Amino acid sequence: MISPLSAYGAAAQRPKTVVIADDSVVVRGLFARWLGESGQFHVVAVAGDGETAVAHAGRFQPDVMVLDLDMPGVDGAAALPQILKESPRTGILLATTLTERNARIALECMTKGAMDVLSKPDSRGGMTLSLDFRSEFLLKLGNIAQTPVRPGSLPPEVDLDCPLTGPVNLKPLVSVMPRYLMIGASTGGPRAVTRVLADIGPALQDLTTLIVQHMPPVFTASFAEQVAAQIGVPTREPFDGERLSRGTIYVAPGGRHLGIERKLGHIVASISDAPPVRFCRPAVDVLFNEAARHLGPAALGLVLTGMGSDGTEGAGALRRAGAAVIAQDEASSTIWGMPGSVVRARHASAVIPLDAIGGAIRGLLREGPPR
Repeated sequence: MISPLSAYGAAAQRPKTVVIADDSVVVRGLFARWLGESGQFHVVAVAGDGETAVAHAGRFQPDVMVLDLDMPGVDGAAALPQILKESPRTGILLATTLTERNARIALECMTKGAMDVLSKPDSRGGMTLSLDFRSEFLLKLGNIAQTPVRPGSLPPEVDLDCPLTGPVNLKPLVSVMPRYLMIGASTGGPRAVTRVLADIGPALQDLTTLIVQHMPPVFTASFAEQVAAQIGVPTREPFDGERLSRGTIYVAPGGRHLGIERKLGHIVASISDAPPVRFCRPAVDVLFNEAARHLGPAALGLVLTGMGSDGTEGAGALRRAGAAVIAQDEASSTIWGMPGSVVRARHASAVIPLDAIGGAIRGLLREGPPR
C-alpha cells in the first residue's frame, strides 16, 4: 500500500503550515496529532470558531487550513471569503459531516475558493478508529499543500504530440462529429466543470454529457442539482441500465463507478460497485475505457484539474479508438495532476486553458468535422 503522502511528501522541502478550525476540541487534537506524526506538516494554530480562524489566517498566512463548516458564531461558510481575503494563498480543505445540507454548502464554498472537501464520520469514535479516514485526510491535505508545478516546467526531454497552448479550433482533431462528451475531474473540478458547461451553453442539447467528479456520496447528487440550476440543462445521477439521452448531463454517483454499455442498439449507463481503480471510485478510467469500446470517435474526452493520474489510461484508449481528448492547461488548473499526466503520456489531442475549452467545443459542434 502506498503512503497517503507519497504523491506529495517526497518533494516537500519544509513542513507545510496548517491552521485547524473546528469547534470540537477532540477533532482539533486528533487532526493535530495525525499531522504531527506525518512529519510533513506543522500546525501553527487552532480555532474553535470562524472569527478566530479569520484572525489566524491573517496572522500566520498558513499554507493550508482545515475548515469545519459547522461552528458557532461565524461558521465556516461565512468565514471562507474573509479567510481568503486575509491569506489568498491558503488552500482550504472543508471538513463536514455527510448531509444534503452540508453538501450543498460545501459545493457553494468550492465555487468561492475552497479546494476540496473531507467527509467526516458521523461519530468521533468512527473518526478515531478509521484508518481509511486518516489516510484520506492526509492525502487530501497533501494534495492541497503541494507546491504547484509552474507553466514551462515540463522536462525538456518530454516530446509532446500537441502544443501546450492547444488549438482553439478542434475541427482538425476529429473525424466524425462527437455526440458524447466525457468529463473527468477531481480537486478544483466543480468550478471548472461548471465553467466549461456554461461556456458550451445551448450546444449541450446536441451532446450526451457524462461526468466523473471525484466526490463522496450525497455530494455528487448535490453537485448535479447545482449544475442543473446554474446551467439550465437536466442533470442527475443515472441509474444502472438507464438509456442515455441527448441534451442531458449525467454525474457519476459518489462511491460508485459510472460506465456505459450498448444494449439493443442503445447506449445505457452502467453503475457498479467494482473495486476502486487507481484508488478512485468513481474512476475516470472506467468511463473513458468503456466509451472507447462502445463509442469510438463519437466520444470527446475532457480531463480537467485534479490530483493523481486517473483518466490517463482511459485517455489513451480513447485516442486509439479515434476519439479526441482535451486536457486543461497547467496555468488554469487548481492542480495539474490528472491533465498533466495525460499530457505527459502523449494522450492529449489539445491542451487548452479553462476559459477557452467551452468555446472550442461549441465551435466544433457548430462547424462540424473536416469534410
